[in-house]
Amino acid sequence: MLAHADLVPAPVSPDDADAWYAPDVRAQYEVHPGVVVTVTERPDGFRYDARPPILGTAGEAALEKVTGYFADAQLSRPRTREGTRERVAAGLGQKHRRVVARLTDQTRAGRRRIEFHALCELRGLGALTPLALDDGVEVADATADSLVVHTADYAPAVTDLPADPPHLDRFLSERLARYTVPFREFDVPVVVYRERVLGRDAFDTKYAVREPDRLPGDDELIAECKDRIWETNVDGVLEDASDRTAFVAERARDFLSRRLTVRNTRAWLDATRYRVRSALAEYDLAVPPVGRRFSADRLEDLTYYVLRDFVGDGELTVPIRDDHLEDVEANRVGQRVKVVPRGRLRAHGERLPTNLSLDDEQRFVNLVTQLAARDGVELNASNPSAKVNLRPAEVSDDVTIRCAVALPVISEDGPHVSIRKQAADALTPVDLLDQDGLSADVVALLWMAYEHHGVVLFSGPTGVGKTTLMNAHMPFIPFDDRPISIDEGSREVRLPHETSVSLTTRDHEREFKRVTMADLMTETNYLNPDVEVIAEINTRESFESLAQVLNTGHGVVGTTHAEDVETLVNRAIEQGVPAYLLREVDLVVFPRHVDGERYVGEVVELVGDPDAPADEPDSTPVETVEKNGSEIGFRRVVERTPGGGFAFAGADDVRFLDRLAARTDRPVDDVRDEFERKRRYVKHLEREGVSDFDELFGLLSDLRTDEAATVERLRRRAGE
Repeated sequence: MLAHADLVPAPVSPDDADAWYAPDVRAQYEVHPGVVVTVTERPDGFRYDARPPILGTAGEAALEKVTGYFADAQLSRPRTREGTRERVAAGLGQKHRRVVARLTDQTRAGRRRIEFHALCELRGLGALTPLALDDGVEVADATADSLVVHTADYAPAVTDLPADPPHLDRFLSERLARYTVPFREFDVPVVVYRERVLGRDAFDTKYAVREPDRLPGDDELIAECKDRIWETNVDGVLEDASDRTAFVAERARDFLSRRLTVRNTRAWLDATRYRVRSALAEYDLAVPPVGRRFSADRLEDLTYYVLRDFVGDGELTVPIRDDHLEDVEANRVGQRVKVVPRGRLRAHGERLPTNLSLDDEQRFVNLVTQLAARDGVELNASNPSAKVNLRPAEVSDDVTIRCAVALPVISEDGPHVSIRKQAADALTPVDLLDQDGLSADVVALLWMAYEHHGVVLFSGPTGVGKTTLMNAHMPFIPFDDRPISIDEGSREVRLPHETSVSLTTRDHEREFKRVTMADLMTETNYLNPDVEVIAEINTRESFESLAQVLNTGHGVVGTTHAEDVETLVNRAIEQGVPAYLLREVDLVVFPRHVDGERYVGEVVELVGDPDAPADEPDSTPVETVEKNGSEIGFRRVVERTPGGGFAFAGADDVRFLDRLAARTDRPVDDVRDEFERKRRYVKHLEREGVSDFDELFGLLSDLRTDEAATVERLRRRAGE
């Protein structure tokens, strides 16, 4: 017997070269407790097998009971392989584990195996979950009869899965970004991911809001809770959003706690296991059943949905509050909500579909109506659409959210909502320089125009960054000047000045009197402004306002929709601005938006006499636009080059500086020296990273108050 034992090698792992009992095994390793991967070599190639924990007959029956219970639940699955790994590592949530414990009668180890299989089937990627856990799987190929994978060491390896198993698109997806969005006391996870399966969806990059799972019966509980809150009497006045939130949250938790306790107590008392465990616990032979009948996370999840619908904006709650998004669009009933990202997220896609949709028309109508009502607008059959401005409590008071809403009266497939949001933090010229959106020459020119009450327009289509550019340079208006913003777009204007005033007009009735642009112009004249800001110069009234301001000689800063100087001149004259007044415009900045990048495409200056000879033989030529017998001359001061740089005509070739010299009774050389000095300041601000809006405004105020002392301070700081 001993002699025979000497002939048998010692036990080794199956993938060892000396494993005589498994000669075909080339690799075997554990990717998760109880999940073993085996790669074997066959005559026709490699075979990949991922074996999950074995359940047995009783375990399979228990698993079937659990999956049957969750059949009607609204459970979210991970969108990517990374998300699958993280979800498996975290395991089932507390509220899910309680359901498994209540529905099964297994040992602790058996229940763990059931929980793993339930996690894969209900909240994972099904049969693909073990493959997602394997870091060695680099590529999945669905072109053969069955799914083929490529690992770091063995490829191709055939699996026993079909060529197109469920959730294959998620298995192959790549996570691009993940963060949370605050809503009241909750932090809601968001993920942006790219699918790598062709031919399924025109959009490959998507945006998903990871709202809490809803178990069977939760929708009825939420609806019942909302009805009960509607019927609740309120003692006193709820003055602000925080009071309303606290009122709703308190009553929601009270109601849901009672309902969950009653519902789960019945379920426990109906189970023989509960009574047996209670009896055994008296003799210390078993752990007593849990005293609380529901998990804390389930109560919070249900409370979230109640708050979302009562004090949020329904399905649009998270996108509206997401600082990473610029636009939110709900176009029709049953269609995916689309979002437009901003900043670095924009590089992943211009417009992304979400996992959100408004499937009920009446709910959609209610949401649209409530959005309008929050800004004092009543939508009805005679007034089916509106443009409104919102400021959710969770968003900074400086942020304006502009909404275009409409009822089905004018929208074929139900209501629609289009939301445009300002960035939470105002950008500065340094931010734009860091993004290669403009050059120091452009900043210096705008600095001089803002400071000396010039006329500057930012012109271009929607979404190119006109308002961002305009606001970024507002700190250049001297601190002791009085800027006045007028018209509806003034809500988007960022004025850090204590002396500033914002005046708005609305198309609807307010206090039984319609406020018109003429009323605002009269009020503005009484306020004695130095600079008037007219955002969104698009309507005839706003163009007439522009003409009136140009007549007064005040400085003007504004935005308008025109892609080039020819379109701008034609539109302005058609809207009633005389050609001789249009020549008072000093600079027009045309931003562009190409391939997710926003930058200044060109800066032009309008010239009074297009036939005047050039100052230098090689100076920038004057081009002309003719409209209704009038010629408007313009010169291109700055242009974006094909290589991504900026070509500047040169300070000696900018007539705006000549006009500024005449306007301020100074020699032209002094004005050009000021331009060069300001350009050096801009370079210094860029080097020092002065990108805070308020810090920049304070620094510019110090420069104006005592330039020498401020320069000395900047030198000391740079030396440190």
